[in-house]
Amino acid sequence: MTEAGESRVPARRGWGPVAMALAAVALAVLTVLLDLRNRGGVPAAAELDSGWASVLSGLAQTLPGVLLLHRLPRHPIAWILTLSGLVWIVDGFASSWAAYAIYTSPGLPGAAAAYWFYSRFGAVLLLGLPLLILLFPDGRLVTARFWRWLSVISLALTALLPVLLVVVPMSVMIRYHGAALPPEVTRLAVDPFSIHLPYGVWESLLRIAYVAVIASLVVPFAVTVHRYRAASRERRAQIRWLMWAALVDMFLLFVPVENPPAVPAILFGTAIALTSAAIVGAVTKHRLYAIDRLLSATFLYGLLAVLVVAVDLAVFALAGGVLGERDAALAAIAVVAVVYAPLRSRLWRAVRRLARGSRDDPYSTVSTLAERLESAADPDEQLRAVARTLADAFKLPYVRVEIERSSGGRAIVTHGTESGPTIALPVRYRGESVGRLVLCPGDGTALSDRDQRLLGDLVRQAAAAARASELSTELQRGRSRLVAAREEERRRIRRDLHDSLGPGLGAVALRIETARNLAGSAPEQADEMLEQATAEVAAALADVRRLVHDLRPPALDELGLVRAIEQQAERFRLGGLQVQVEASPLGALPAGVEVAAYRIASEALTNVARHAAASRCDIALRLTDGPALELSVQDDGIGIAEEVVAGVGMLSLRERAVELGGECSVTSPAGGGTVVRVRLPLDAVPEVARV
Repeated sequence: MTEAGESRVPARRGWGPVAMALAAVALAVLTVLLDLRNRGGVPAAAELDSGWASVLSGLAQTLPGVLLLHRLPRHPIAWILTLSGLVWIVDGFASSWAAYAIYTSPGLPGAAAAYWFYSRFGAVLLLGLPLLILLFPDGRLVTARFWRWLSVISLALTALLPVLLVVVPMSVMIRYHGAALPPEVTRLAVDPFSIHLPYGVWESLLRIAYVAVIASLVVPFAVTVHRYRAASRERRAQIRWLMWAALVDMFLLFVPVENPPAVPAILFGTAIALTSAAIVGAVTKHRLYAIDRLLSATFLYGLLAVLVVAVDLAVFALAGGVLGERDAALAAIAVVAVVYAPLRSRLWRAVRRLARGSRDDPYSTVSTLAERLESAADPDEQLRAVARTLADAFKLPYVRVEIERSSGGRAIVTHGTESGPTIALPVRYRGESVGRLVLCPGDGTALSDRDQRLLGDLVRQAAAAARASELSTELQRGRSRLVAAREEERRRIRRDLHDSLGPGLGAVALRIETARNLAGSAPEQADEMLEQATAEVAAALADVRRLVHDLRPPALDELGLVRAIEQQAERFRLGGLQVQVEASPLGALPAGVEVAAYRIASEALTNVARHAAASRCDIALRLTDGPALELSVQDDGIGIAEEVVAGVGMLSLRERAVELGGECSVTSPAGGGTVVRVRLPLDAVPEVARV
């Protein structure tokens, strides 16, 4: 029993809105058919308008309301939309049926009831909009006590006129408005609920009721402003959808239209349809934050459309006043085509740029980005230029540029404020990921194919700018390191010359002078002084050789790179380490590459002898395409564990390789031992003439 009951409830909820929608459509079709039969047969004094206009407005509320009921069956806003639309449709049907039963086919039943409903009960339509605004968007009145009571009083005042129109006698209404009805209408029994009071009482009550209708417009507006100021971010977005609908309604309903008379009714129905759609979207929170861009774009386009129409009408009116009606059209067309049309086109482009950004002019966008990148003073400023250009081009409320630094850090530049969901796009340069772009679309709309192509071009520009910024920063760091290394080397040489060679040579000169003075009187002491001077000169020569070796090993110039490394290997062979050196013909190498390879090989051999506990070491040198020199040093020792922190020696190997734009890796194969592989590019090092 329980399962059956549970299965029937959703079915009833699902078919209920569908039944109301079908009934509304059927009644609308019947109303249109009656209007077609009533054409030209209803006098204006009867005040019976064609019902299709009310039916159109009713369908514009009922159908969105039914959709909302299907999704939120208990939501008050859904019921208000649906019931208000149904009343509009019934009101339009009542008008058409009354005209049909009174004038087209007299004597049909229901004429009095239809006329009474249209002329009296139809005033209940005034309650729909204020009630909808006061309960929007959650279906409850505002929580603040003062505003809640004000809302209730406003609804009561709004309901006063519909209540009075139900019970006021027809004779009072005719006298109050000063308009007589046709005899076909006055003969109808249209006072089923009338209350007979003195005319003065009815006149006062009707005046109060008509004035009170104004409260139905002022109070809901004030309550909405209060609700917006006290609302959360999400609730404010919902209310802005209602503001957008009001803005569109204002542009639609204030367009001056004289003929044909059906146009104002169509515009009114369109305004109600847009308002209902906005309410449904806001209540269901569908693409909620799209309203920010939509609201500004609607205002700009609407304002421009009003200005364009106003100027067009002014041109035609001025031409008609000066030239006369016969030549006015031709003259106005000429003025618009020659003078005003180019200006109007520029205005449209300017407004589209304000609403959509510069995406419609890709060349201008790319040119703007290039100009901003060129004028940027530093790498971070370039990234800010990229973020700003993307935001301007696509009207994005938020752009974040993240670029990976070679040092391991990350440069992050943001533009705007994040609002809503974001999308991340990788930034690649020559197949390598160098960072990413994080964009907040704002309105949630998907980018068109043309927008995606433009975005891809801008992303490529951003990647090039990011890489250029990184390379520029690295170049500046490299220059700083070179200057610092040069000054440090000069300081070391100065210190060595000043602290060792200088004092040693000074002592030698002093001993020689002392020996000269003692040569005649004490030849033995003079000879001893000269012997000490000779030893000190030898020590000075050793210091000179050390200094020269530190600047550039002489063996490189005397023996060449391979034989110099062989000479170093011979020293380690004497200690019991088997060292094998293999090299292909190398030819002339840049001096910097020779020094780096020699130092790296020497440092690697020293590490093998000290730490590897190895019995054999193989050194190989060869030239590769690029061109580049590859050096490998492999031993059969204990290897290097992963948790071991690189020491000064290992860091020195990597630094020497990086200084020349090369690469250095130190690995421990599964079979044991350690392999040092170095690649030094030859084209990145300028050739220096040897002196």
